Amino acid sequence: MVDAKDKKQNAQEYDASQIQVLEGLEAVRMRPGMYIGSTSKEGLHHLVWEIVDNSIDEALAGFAKHVQVFIEPDDSITVTDDGRGIPVDIQEKTGRPAVETVFTVLHAGGKFGGGGYKVSGGLHGVGSSVVNALSTQLDVKVYKNGQVYYQEYKRGVVVADLKVIDQTDRTGTTVHFTPDPEIFTETTIYDFDKLNKRIQELAFLNRGLAISLEDKREGQEQRKDYLYEGGIASYVSYINENKDLLFEEPIYTEGELDGITVEVAMQYTGGFHSTLMSFANNIHTHEGGTHEQGFRTALTRVINDYAKKNKILKEKDENLTGDDVREGLTAVISVKHPNPQFEGQTKTKLGNSEVVKITNRLFAEAFTTFLLENPQIAKRIVEKGILASKARIAAKRAREVTRKKSGLEISNLPGKLADCSSNDPEQTELFIVEGDSAGGSAKSGRNREFQAILPIRGKILNVEKASMDKILANEEIRSLFTAMGTGFADDFEVAKARYHKLVIMTDADVDGAHIRTLLLTLIYRYMRPVLEAGYVYIAQPPIYGVKVGSEIKEYIQPGPNQEQELQAALERYGTGRSKPTVQRYKGLGEMDDHQLWETTMNPEHRLMARVSVDDAAEADRVFDMLMGDRVEPRREFIEANAVYSTLDV
Repeated sequence: MVDAKDKKQNAQEYDASQIQVLEGLEAVRMRPGMYIGSTSKEGLHHLVWEIVDNSIDEALAGFAKHVQVFIEPDDSITVTDDGRGIPVDIQEKTGRPAVETVFTVLHAGGKFGGGGYKVSGGLHGVGSSVVNALSTQLDVKVYKNGQVYYQEYKRGVVVADLKVIDQTDRTGTTVHFTPDPEIFTETTIYDFDKLNKRIQELAFLNRGLAISLEDKREGQEQRKDYLYEGGIASYVSYINENKDLLFEEPIYTEGELDGITVEVAMQYTGGFHSTLMSFANNIHTHEGGTHEQGFRTALTRVINDYAKKNKILKEKDENLTGDDVREGLTAVISVKHPNPQFEGQTKTKLGNSEVVKITNRLFAEAFTTFLLENPQIAKRIVEKGILASKARIAAKRAREVTRKKSGLEISNLPGKLADCSSNDPEQTELFIVEGDSAGGSAKSGRNREFQAILPIRGKILNVEKASMDKILANEEIRSLFTAMGTGFADDFEVAKARYHKLVIMTDADVDGAHIRTLLLTLIYRYMRPVLEAGYVYIAQPPIYGVKVGSEIKEYIQPGPNQEQELQAALERYGTGRSKPTVQRYKGLGEMDDHQLWETTMNPEHRLMARVSVDDAAEADRVFDMLMGDRVEPRREFIEANAVYSTLDV
């Protein structure tokens, strides 16, 4: 027990000497996650965006036309632009050159109301100095006033004063930095594809801006150049590349009010799914926000008003709902705001309340005009919504009937489900198994405490081509939703998931791959929160077993090197008198329960691939390509991408 004397002494010990003041950029190095989110792969790539954002700001201000990003041979990064060049004159408050201030002082830059930029992509204005602090070395060249200015830093500390190193007739800035392995302990190797996706996205979002990415690493040399004169309209065309379109050219609207610019590009397809992507100052607002809210409200109101005025919908008819008018819609919304307010640390939801009215008004006016000027397209859009409305009503009836028959109620689990004894979702696993034969082996071989088995027969419905009422009428799909306990469509709640591992276990053949793709399409379209939570896995059963006599010595996993691995195993066990034989597993049913457990279900030995969706727009394109009506793009995609990766889980 602490007496009063001790309490007083402890209180006295907490004085000014215990308050730590972090000088300069020390705070960034001590708590890097506060500034770049994490020190993992994500944080490493975030450094690039902090510097690129500054170049994009020059483009938004109307000065830069070309931004280039280079991955150097040593995995350092160079970003160069043809903007005005960072100011090099003395900054009054610090008494140092402005460029040095930008790279060494937090919250220094042209983004804080000093008139440097009207609109800025970087939210915090800490980008350059944070990148400097988290790099072993950073150097900057400024092309300005006919001269080339140069300064170098090491871990955020100035090496020497700013100096002139050459003459020039261009303007702009070049920043080169090497991420610090003391900070980025997980990896300092850049992923070209990850950088490329964002570079392309920035090109779509900034109409007329040329952006390029070049990889200079040995054996990986490649370059991508992007320039989209159509801006976000080109983005919509890209997403809809292989889809059946209701009309050829995307609808594009642009307007400005109270210093806020709103761009919308949209196009309807013949499909059942909508893709809505929104951005604020080039930042992808994954969680939506006030700009999406304004767009959705205006879209529903304008289509209903047009339908009623032109007698396509009668006055007594119910209005089309938001879901009705968004069926088959692909839309990109981009707003540029001088003072954006983002909710949460992740900057994924726009919070400015005034944006609702501004987006609503600007889009509604432009879209109303478009419908009046294009009556044939307007009629197709309205008729698409009416069809969606009829399907919604039919699906509602089907859902009610299904519930009455036991369908989606968690209290009545499907009869074919072999459930596990544990009720802890974090520990439990649901294996979706192809066929009754494999289902039988899986049920016998599993660990009944935490592994549940749900066998499915044949190929489930392709939900990419089916309306909601047909989906709900499918017994296999109903069984999956019921077993998971998450509900369906509008009633879906990922928090109710009864299993935190949903494992697709199909044969290692063409039919198995097709069933797997059908299941992934269903999960992506109607259970995406389960995918985003990281609950979805693909089992990796072996394709070969190498036997000596009746004993299996080694299993070979499917993959690009499976034949070489098989040959190596045969040579290993083919010494002396023994002659190894090969057992080819065409299906899961060819393995007994013990083999299936040992190779595919035992957490100590199995290999499984976790499925993730990093890029929703790209995933949307791929699923439509794989499961849509057009054959040629699908064939080309499969030929180029028929490789699987695995990880231990």
